Amino acid sequence: MPNRTTATLATFLVAGLIPLSLPAAAASAAPAKHGDDFNGDGYRDYAYASFSAHGGGGVTVVYGTATGPGTTQKRITQSSAGVPGSDEADDMFGEVRAAADFDGDGYGDLAVASTGEDGSHGADQGTVTIFWGSASGLSTGTTLPNKNPDRSNYMGSDLATGDFNGDGKQDLAVINGSKTYVYRGPIKRSGTTGTVTMLDKTSSFYSTALIAGKVNGDSKTDLAIIGDVPTPEYIASDVWFIKGGASSLTPSSTLRLESQSGDGGSAERGGDGVIADFDKDGYGDIAVGTSLYSTHKGRVSVWYGSSTGPSRNTRITQATSGVTGTPENYDEFGSSVSAGDVNGDGYADLAVGVRGEEIDGHENAGAVHIFKGRAGGLSGTGSQWFARNTPGVPGPLTADDQFGDLVRLRDTNGDGKADLYVSASSSLRLPGAAGGVTTTGATDYNTLPIAGFLQ
Repeated sequence: MPNRTTATLATFLVAGLIPLSLPAAAASAAPAKHGDDFNGDGYRDYAYASFSAHGGGGVTVVYGTATGPGTTQKRITQSSAGVPGSDEADDMFGEVRAAADFDGDGYGDLAVASTGEDGSHGADQGTVTIFWGSASGLSTGTTLPNKNPDRSNYMGSDLATGDFNGDGKQDLAVINGSKTYVYRGPIKRSGTTGTVTMLDKTSSFYSTALIAGKVNGDSKTDLAIIGDVPTPEYIASDVWFIKGGASSLTPSSTLRLESQSGDGGSAERGGDGVIADFDKDGYGDIAVGTSLYSTHKGRVSVWYGSSTGPSRNTRITQATSGVTGTPENYDEFGSSVSAGDVNGDGYADLAVGVRGEEIDGHENAGAVHIFKGRAGGLSGTGSQWFARNTPGVPGPLTADDQFGDLVRLRDTNGDGKADLYVSASSSLRLPGAAGGVTTTGATDYNTLPIAGFLQ
């Protein structure tokens, strides 16, 4: 793994959205260029979850350099000075993270969830803490107000950032109790925020994942909410598009991702997602991987953006023409997805993990596909395939390596081409190049998890 017309009041009520007015746009200091540049040195930093001594969790921050992750690190737990709460078993502190300059001071900040945190309303109430950037990196934290405190709500089970009303201030979307809450920026070190909007449907819809990006080409960030839809007859998952706007967030269309006969229980059918412009038409496209599709063969749904929001859609599997491999049970194609321009042609490309792929008799060896963006959108044409037995990829081919369990496309050396980071028994970097991802100059980071690449 991880990832939005002015409506009448009646439309809001039918959609289950509780509308709250947004603050008017106002001038502010220039935010950090990168939301994950926590020390303001111009290089993107790296934060990943790590266990604490008491099992409550922790976050390790690796500060970036001109060539990628450096050697300067800082570990934060709930036992650290200036961190609210205490380090308790099963708090899951740091498992979910999102970066943005929430207070607009030019330094990236880090939102960290502790989904298992107990509170006055019971066990697993959950909390979200904002850690503030500075010239020396991340420092003290401030707890975000909980607008839905209750036991087993797991506040922060997913997070997404963006400027949803176009006022130049970064906002934070939070899943809390299977609903989504959008906190308007600026978010201050005192704990104050702008207005908060709850997004929910009147029908059964349980938010499981959030994706933020610009879909309809305006200046406001949109939100796509992935959610489970249990009924007595089947279990399904949908992606629900929420349009950003200066005065309100507007609920819009829904795309069915998956559906399976069942007894109505929640099974988290939705998956990992990203928004990027794969056909370079100026509109962001929503790509969601659902590895549970068809006995875990997996697939990716691409919902293409337009001036009115997402419109046409297509599905990609390992049966798609030009794609290496064949769809097999428990391949889990789409277990992780990430977008970036790997060859510098201006089109966003898509990396898709296939963590369960069996290769040469090695079960769960795993692999990664790269799908190239082009004028017609994503297809299997010219797609690339990488696994441990690809010439130039470091490390041996072994069972249960789960190569591609998590993928990230990110330009860490500033050459205008996104590099592919892959998690497995070790973390790898395969550089981007004019011809696409290459194994030339591939790097094995051993134990450094790539989960820290937030954006």
